[in-house]
Amino acid sequence: MATNDSVSGTRLESGNSSGSRGTTTIADSVVSTIAGIAVRDTDGVRSVGSGPSRALGAVKDKVSRSNDPGRGVKVEVGEKQTAIDVDIVVDYGIPILDTAHNIRTDVTDAVETMTGLEVVEININVTDVHVPGSDDDEDEDESSGSTSRVQ
Repeated sequence: MATNDSVSGTRLESGNSSGSRGTTTIADSVVSTIAGIAVRDTDGVRSVGSGPSRALGAVKDKVSRSNDPGRGVKVEVGEKQTAIDVDIVVDYGIPILDTAHNIRTDVTDAVETMTGLEVVEININVTDVHVPGSDDDEDEDESSGSTSRVQ
């Protein structure tokens, strides 16, 4: 496989002691995608990314008709290790520290299993709490055309 110099990534050497038959290059975007999917699959996580990145991502998703599972996840990948930063919105009522612990476990398992890279750090930034029904209330207000706060 040819490598593209404009795509940053890491080269992994084969663990084969009898000799190498080539190199494997893993792009940073691959690590962020794996981490993003693992974060989204964690109970208690409502969405990934900060407010502006979620809004911009929603527009990009509609235009391109696809979604970016790595959105809201930043990675720094070295030769053998990686560090991950993620912004999340949690569901109201879910213990945030338990959710953060589960994210760290799930992301570490997924990234280390799939890439062979050691995850040395996962920084989690909780940007908001999603309150059930708050989205529904906003939609009703907008659809009715009323600007009054009381009925």
